[in-house]
Amino acid sequence: MKKLICLFLALTLVFTLCACGKDSDSGIDDNKKEQTSVDNSNNSVNGDNNEGEVSDESDYAKIIYVSASEWGHTVALKSDGTVVAIGDNDYDQCDVEGWSDIVAIGTGGNHTVGLKTDGTVVAIGFNEYGQCDVSDWTDIVAISAGGGHTACLKSDGTVFDTRVTTDENFDVASWTDIIAISAGDRHTVGLKSDGTVVATGNNDFGQCDVEGWTDIIAISAGASHTVGLKSDGTVIAVGNDYSGMCDVEGWTDIVDISAGGGYTVGLKSDGTVVAVGNNNDNQCEVEDWTDIVVISAGAYYTVGLKSDGTVIAVGDNDFGQCDVDELNNQQTN
Repeated sequence: MKKLICLFLALTLVFTLCACGKDSDSGIDDNKKEQTSVDNSNNSVNGDNNEGEVSDESDYAKIIYVSASEWGHTVALKSDGTVVAIGDNDYDQCDVEGWSDIVAIGTGGNHTVGLKTDGTVVAIGFNEYGQCDVSDWTDIVAISAGGGHTACLKSDGTVFDTRVTTDENFDVASWTDIIAISAGDRHTVGLKSDGTVVATGNNDFGQCDVEGWTDIIAISAGASHTVGLKSDGTVIAVGNDYSGMCDVEGWTDIVDISAGGGYTVGLKSDGTVVAVGNNNDNQCEVEDWTDIVVISAGAYYTVGLKSDGTVIAVGDNDFGQCDVDELNNQQTN
């Protein structure tokens, strides 16, 4: 969980609580592992979508953004600035009920991050690598949660990532003029205002080889691949292609992208969705989705948000992360 993500357009939406910037989530750890938590503030769903009904009451707080994680929890942002979550909660990553004034969310492996209207950040969940140590962050305009790290974009176009404290080769300090960010499993990607892209971190599969990219308007970092959306609605991808998740050359009319754990999802201008890559848990069974406004690819499952605020999901449901009826039923005040 991921992102259209041109920051300064997104901020207008963000601070009116009508939408939120990206792609928070984008990176996925292909290796499931046990972890421990901190509080700072093989069931699978088949191609039949797990879809619930939204209440018809007039006073409900509508879900405006959803984020799938790289492990087993799903988080939703509501129009009133509150947050709801379902799925795995072993490290308290779903304990977000007290959050308020949130304008953007991000889901990592087993942690959740929220950006507040005043530019501060809250985080909860697994914290072995300091990914939840965000209490002193200020002047933040975008966030992205990856596999064991959290990245933030400041209003001056510079970036900080918690991974710099554990990996001396992880360099975001030199980045400037950044308008969007995406944190993957062990790499982070930044979009510059001129449409070029920078990346740092693990590059075992070439997932950071983005130096030739131009005319990019959105980015998404997966477990071991990186995807970019071009201004003409086409898509480019680099990195690990073991399951065909980089086979996006034929995509057109795309308005949003999300890179997951071995697969890639694209949102088309007509509200339909396409997907390529690993489909072992039916996470790519999205061909019948319509009227979608937000997509988010997780580890082995995919979440979508419809224009009426209804959340749908397909794929792995080991932790109840696709039980979106629970989210849809929480839309009433």
